[in-house]
Amino acid sequence: MVEVQAEIAANVWQVPAEEGQMIAEGDTIAILESMKMEIPVEAPVAGTITEIRVKPEDQVNEGDVIAVIDDA
Repeated sequence: MVEVQAEIAANVWQVPAEEGQMIAEGDTIAILESMKMEIPVEAPVAGTITEIRVKPEDQVNEGDVIAVIDDA
């Protein structure tokens, strides 16, 4: 299991990924917005998204877990 964490404090703008979805390394899981900039959160590994812990308009802080990927 790999936890995908926010790299900065931001607002969650979009969450194009879904639980149960197969993803490739580099796929966009969520898009954060900070200071009018869009910051994509990309999958660090390929696998299946087992959990998404954010939704649009949520606030995240640096280190908050955005999603969990099963890379087995």
